[in-house]
Amino acid sequence: MTFRMKLLVGTGAVLSFVGGAALATGPVSPPKTAAQGSEVKKHELPVSKDGNLVVGLCDGETSMEVKGVKAGQSLTRAQAQHVSGALMEEWLRKNPNANWDPAPMMAQAPAPGSTTPRTQQPRTPAPSVGASVRPGGVTPESGGSQVKKQIATPIQDGHTYGAFSDRDEAIWAASTEQFVDEGHRVFHDAQAIGGTVGISCDMCHPDASNTHPETYPKYQVQLGRVALLRDMINWCIENPARGKPLADGDPRMRAMEAYIYAKRKGVKLDYGKK
Repeated sequence: MTFRMKLLVGTGAVLSFVGGAALATGPVSPPKTAAQGSEVKKHELPVSKDGNLVVGLCDGETSMEVKGVKAGQSLTRAQAQHVSGALMEEWLRKNPNANWDPAPMMAQAPAPGSTTPRTQQPRTPAPSVGASVRPGGVTPESGGSQVKKQIATPIQDGHTYGAFSDRDEAIWAASTEQFVDEGHRVFHDAQAIGGTVGISCDMCHPDASNTHPETYPKYQVQLGRVALLRDMINWCIENPARGKPLADGDPRMRAMEAYIYAKRKGVKLDYGKK
């Protein structure tokens, strides 16, 4: 056998060995990056010995058994609000030094015989039971076409950073407000977010308080990784609300993010803050 033949045979044997090793070990997956993190944790709730519904808070630890309501049943809005309030009181008791903003208050007429104004929680109209997201959900245009029809003028579709009029800006402002309003509606509707126990986002976060979107991305202990605002929205949908997570592009997710950010307008960005 010539030297050239020996070289070819030897090379083929080496390649065969490498190929066999690759087949034996299977494809090698690239290492996970820090952004990908590990699998999201789940909130493991205690099981009621009487088969009652157990509701958990979004901290992944605090929970409450609801007597008289069986697992698989849904709470009424009044029941859900009572349970949410009790859970929050328990959490605040266990975390007295937590940086938790008080729920927004609103002025009310003085009580009879008094000159001191009373205060109360802002009264957000409860959504109709079973109300659904608008047909087709919100879109990138978010109602701009309807505004366009009303003012009988075309929406600016030329330059991105110039050549637009006051009417264009009015259309965009109206579209943005409609987008935020839709997020407000979904945020206050347990069924719209896909919850199964009657808990809606506003019950623990009145008027989107203590959502702090300006602090994301940040590490969230509940998830065990760095999270975006939408990740925490889904955590709350999956755990306290007992629903299925929403896709990033879901109109409800996009609208809720818009609503939450709108409530913190003017607050300085401070990502990573706890």
